[in-house]
Amino acid sequence: MQNQGVKQDIRSVNLDELKDFLVENGEKAFRAKQVYEWLWKKNAHSFEAMKNLSKKTRDLLETHFRIQHLEVDHFQKSEDGTTKIAFRLEDGGLVEGVLIPAEKRVTACVSSQQGCKFGCRFCATGTLGFTRNLTAGEIYDQIFEIKRRAEEEFDSTLSNIVYMGMGEPLENYENVMHSIERVSADNGLMMAPRRITVSTVGLPHMIKRMADDEVRFNVALSLHSAKNEARDEIMPVNKAYDLEDLIDAIKYFNEKTGTRVTFEYLLMDKVNDSLSDARALAEFCKNFPCKVNLIEYNPNEHAPYQRSSAERRDAFLKFLEQRNMVVNLRRSRGKDIAAACGQLANKDKK
Repeated sequence: MQNQGVKQDIRSVNLDELKDFLVENGEKAFRAKQVYEWLWKKNAHSFEAMKNLSKKTRDLLETHFRIQHLEVDHFQKSEDGTTKIAFRLEDGGLVEGVLIPAEKRVTACVSSQQGCKFGCRFCATGTLGFTRNLTAGEIYDQIFEIKRRAEEEFDSTLSNIVYMGMGEPLENYENVMHSIERVSADNGLMMAPRRITVSTVGLPHMIKRMADDEVRFNVALSLHSAKNEARDEIMPVNKAYDLEDLIDAIKYFNEKTGTRVTFEYLLMDKVNDSLSDARALAEFCKNFPCKVNLIEYNPNEHAPYQRSSAERRDAFLKFLEQRNMVVNLRRSRGKDIAAACGQLANKDKK
């Protein structure tokens, strides 16, 4: 609910509502598209910057609205070029975004919530607790800033956007969907949906909702174990929605959209990296078309886990490849900075 005396953030107003507002106040309806282009394509931080609008129109907007924006608070840059950015929210909190360069690709990893309620044992964000959902504009600002840095530092536009930062995107469904709409719009960043990936801890009812909404972006599921007992231990959400629930939801998603889900699998030493774990994963993946990203774990001081040894990692990978599975090994990035999700915000909290 809007606080008494606080003007509404104009980026929370859709295009039709903005048209109605302008017409009701004696302006032409087409002005709404001009304003929207300033807000989203150009990421204007003030109404004064909207130079193709008359002063009368700018004053009208200034009287009734504000433009809420994130600000870069601080950042850390790794030797490999990975840059982790702490963004300061209007109400003082911090969220994180990451620029990840790799060969000819530059990926933006963005947060959808301040903190997270799911408390995955290996994740530093879970120790922060949950504060609030981010607005579509706050998510968009992370992407816009990372895109700007990619162009400035690497002479490259963004190749991909992943919603894999702080928070559970499907718990902030409306704002996440709105941000993706703006990112892919002609008067936004014109990013093709196939270059966007939304990651979830595995909420079956929301996976089915995405299927019903016929989303066109990619979906990744943080699996990390295909054994209920082990997943219960490292991901408490599994106690509410177990692997059988996920199988049902993923089958539904695949049948409705024709899109295969990607499983993210952090390899943690002697936790989920045995050949028995690999066999369970292979059996789980027989249920639907899918691909698997094996990820080197970035240890953090808030969790007792360590990265798998090279021997265990390679044996796990070989086992899956011998079963003709689509599997990629993702090397850890930003090892020399606070690279695990939530670490930068935790440092500030201290």
